[in-house]
Amino acid sequence: MKTSLTTAAPLWGRRALLLGALLLAAGCAQQPTVAPSQEPVRLMTSGGFTAAHKLLAPQFTAQTGIAVESAYGSSMGASPTSIPNRLSKGEKADVVILARGALDQLASQGLVRPGTQIDLVRSAVGVAVKKGAPIPDISTEDKLRQVLLGAKSIAYSASASGSYYETQMLKKLGIEDQVLPKSRKIVTERVGTIVARGEAEIGLQQVSELLPIAGISYVGTLPDSVQHYTVFSAGTASSSTNPQGLEQLLKFYTSPAAHKAIRDTGLEPIAAPR
Repeated sequence: MKTSLTTAAPLWGRRALLLGALLLAAGCAQQPTVAPSQEPVRLMTSGGFTAAHKLLAPQFTAQTGIAVESAYGSSMGASPTSIPNRLSKGEKADVVILARGALDQLASQGLVRPGTQIDLVRSAVGVAVKKGAPIPDISTEDKLRQVLLGAKSIAYSASASGSYYETQMLKKLGIEDQVLPKSRKIVTERVGTIVARGEAEIGLQQVSELLPIAGISYVGTLPDSVQHYTVFSAGTASSSTNPQGLEQLLKFYTSPAAHKAIRDTGLEPIAAPR
C-alpha cells in the first residue's frame, strides 16, 4: 500500500521536531554547570579569637565554597583599628567576634543587631617571658605575687585581660601601688611582641594571643584563685548584607568540627552546635 505525500509529510515533520529536541537536550547536558557566585562573609575579630579564626576560615571555605574577608582589631579602646572604631566609622561587616562585654556594648549602640550574640569560646589569661629568659614559677597566688613584685617591667593588653589586670587583679593580690607604675598597657601590638623585643620582662594577655608569637616562652596560666576568663562571642553586624553566609559560618564555627582548632590555639569551646 502506498503512503500519500499528505500523510507522510506531517509524520516526517513530527520526527524532525523530536530529533531536534533530543539534540538540543543533549547539547545542554554537555554544557558545564556553573555554580552561582556567592558573596563572601566579612568578619571582624579581636585578637583573642584571631588564631582560631585563621585556622577555621580556610576549612570553612573548603567545605562551603564561601570566601571569608577578615579584619582585625581590639575589642575596645581608642585605637583607630579597634573594632568599635571601625564599625562606628562605617566599615562594613557581617560577623563580629569580640569579648562578650564589648559585643553587648556594640549591640546597645546599634552597631550589632541585639539578640544575635552567641558565645563561642572562653579564654584564660597567661604569662610569657622573652625566649631564653628564666621561666618564673607562677603556680600559686603567692609565687605570682613575688614574680610581679620582682619584675622590672610588665606589659599587659589594652583589651579584656588588660582591663582585669589593672582594675582587679593587682588589687586582689594587694600589690597595685607597687606594680601598676612599672606596668605598660600595649595598645597597637600584641603583648608577646613587646616581650620578644625585650621591652618588657613579663607579659600578660589571653593565652590564645600569646601562643602564636615567636621569640617568647609561654609560662602558663594564672593561678585559679586570680584567673579571669574572657568569653568571646559572635554577633551579626548591623551593616550585614549576607545573612545566609554568616549563618553557615557560625554553624561551622560552633560545630564539633571546629573544636580541635579552637583548643589548639589555647581556647575552650563553649558554644552548643547550632
